[in-house]
Amino acid sequence: MPYVTAGDGAEIFYKDWGTGRPVVLSHGWPLNADSWEAQQLFLASHGFRVIAHDRRGHGRSAQTWHGNEMNTYADDLAALVDTLDLRDATLVGFSTGGGEVARYVGRHGTARVAQLALVSAVPPFMLKTDDNPGGVPVEVFDAIRAGSLADRSQLYRDLADGPFFGNNRPGASVSQGVRDSFWLQGLQAGHRGAYECVAAFSATDFRADLDSFDVPTLVIHGDDDQVVPFEVGGKASAARIKNAALKVYAGAPHGITDTHKEQLGADLLEFLNS
Repeated sequence: MPYVTAGDGAEIFYKDWGTGRPVVLSHGWPLNADSWEAQQLFLASHGFRVIAHDRRGHGRSAQTWHGNEMNTYADDLAALVDTLDLRDATLVGFSTGGGEVARYVGRHGTARVAQLALVSAVPPFMLKTDDNPGGVPVEVFDAIRAGSLADRSQLYRDLADGPFFGNNRPGASVSQGVRDSFWLQGLQAGHRGAYECVAAFSATDFRADLDSFDVPTLVIHGDDDQVVPFEVGGKASAARIKNAALKVYAGAPHGITDTHKEQLGADLLEFLNS
């Protein structure tokens, strides 16, 4: 299996499909590159080289004790981009991966980047603070951490069966297979890495990183996202990023990489070809 070596020696797994201009996909918590498989297959079939990696502590990448925070995640992404010598790349980040992409831009710039896309992404800043009064209260994330320590397998079941895919909404019908895939990928993550990633996605302030965006940017978010509320995530990011384009999926949940995979693939392809 292909790996790149991060600055501290951690091995980062990646999947590299297709040929053409590069697209790099950064996944959400507690998932791995497999969560992007529908988009990776679709875009690679339409003339792009599509690369999806497992964040450290997740999937098939190294389960390091340290480095489970956004600066290191962004540096790992830079190691991938630099090692593969990617140029004119489009970086696409889903949920936590959107934070990883934003911090990459803040730390490494856009010399190798042609486009950026944030999908159901955690920027600009999820946590409710004095200067971010519209954010999500820390008690929500404390409950996720408590659930992880008590029974993380059940935590992932509850997230998949409920808010992640909107399966708790009247009339929702998310397949058992989709929900099982979330649970399985979650358990492939290391316990410490997944636990510490909760703070990484919730308490990292990406506002200054978004101010560094200087290439065409697409923001996609569902307006019934129960994990990263639209007002906190996509709406706020699109308002902050200069000249960002915003696509709102009416009634859509957080996990649109599965629930709206055809629409998402088409919108990403249109953006890539714009």
